Amino acid sequence: MSRTSEVTAFLLVFLVAACASAQPPTSTVQVPDKLKPGANESLAMIVPAKGVQIYECRARTDQVGGYAWAFVAPEADLFDASGNRTGRHYAGPHWEATDGSNILGTVKERADAPMADAIPWLLLSAKSVGSEGSFSKVTSIQRINTVGGGAPKAGCSQATAGTPARINYTADYYFFTAN
Repeated sequence: MSRTSEVTAFLLVFLVAACASAQPPTSTVQVPDKLKPGANESLAMIVPAKGVQIYECRARTDQVGGYAWAFVAPEADLFDASGNRTGRHYAGPHWEATDGSNILGTVKERADAPMADAIPWLLLSAKSVGSEGSFSKVTSIQRINTVGGGAPKAGCSQATAGTPARINYTADYYFFTAN
């Protein structure tokens, strides 16, 4: 066997071993118990997001003559661990991968974020509403590590009713699948 063949064989064995020992992602973030997914679920991927939370100034239904910022929708890009865009997050709430897989979430639980003015941390149930792909097997989603995105504190009145506000935010979305 030539030296080149030996090196090639070694590298091939090394590559196969590295791929075979790939571990699923693990979380080191402490979340409240109520935000933990079911015991029959495991973490499949961690997806960082960067975008905006959209609000609109509206008349309050619980206070005559009062106005408040109402949440409308998220609008964010999703990224992989290398910083490459892998999808988007938008109203519904939906998470859509570039491969066409799409999931719809429903909030199950929420907890205040540890950081002031950050949107709450969430646990959502998820169901596939798109084609087969990277998101199609997701059963639960955690939104954690939120920064920003909270509703404006001022500037909403009868004169500004209907005005939108786009507030920057970042978050990590932890996607879980059934064991």
